[in-house]
Amino acid sequence: MFVDESKAGPYLLVASVVLPADLGAARGAVRALHLPKQSRIHMKTETDGRRRTILSAFERAGLRATIYRAVGYKTNIAAREACIDKLVRPLAFEPTARVTFECDESQDARDRQQLFRLVRELRCTERVQYEHRLAAAEPLLAVPDAIGWAYARGGDFRSRAMPLVTKIVDV
Repeated sequence: MFVDESKAGPYLLVASVVLPADLGAARGAVRALHLPKQSRIHMKTETDGRRRTILSAFERAGLRATIYRAVGYKTNIAAREACIDKLVRPLAFEPTARVTFECDESQDARDRQQLFRLVRELRCTERVQYEHRLAAAEPLLAVPDAIGWAYARGGDFRSRAMPLVTKIVDV
């Protein structure tokens, strides 16, 4: 599972699941979209034409995501914590799960504390693993970034993102 956030509008935590057998092909599909000398895809810095191309390519590659939408929280910190809780709890019942969050130095330590508490509480420390990685080091972090950006942007971009959204979970 690859996770990124969007803070534009209601807080969104976006999680894209890729099965282990599909990781190579999925990473290849994302890397094929990199421009020369581009270390990562980041929707905030792409042109509208590239954004459309990226979303269409992700759809063709079968890349999808779940959006955890937090409304009514006083801070993004509280919203993120609620979304992470909602995302992780079902994983306790899976045989194994690995969650990769995009690095953000302002929140990584807080995430690790929450995740440590959650996996202990849920008694799944051996089955649920988590990490924070830079988007330049993990191409699949571009998937939740793109879907979250497009959904938050609204209009035509949200319409283009909706085929990539498996569900929206209100938190």
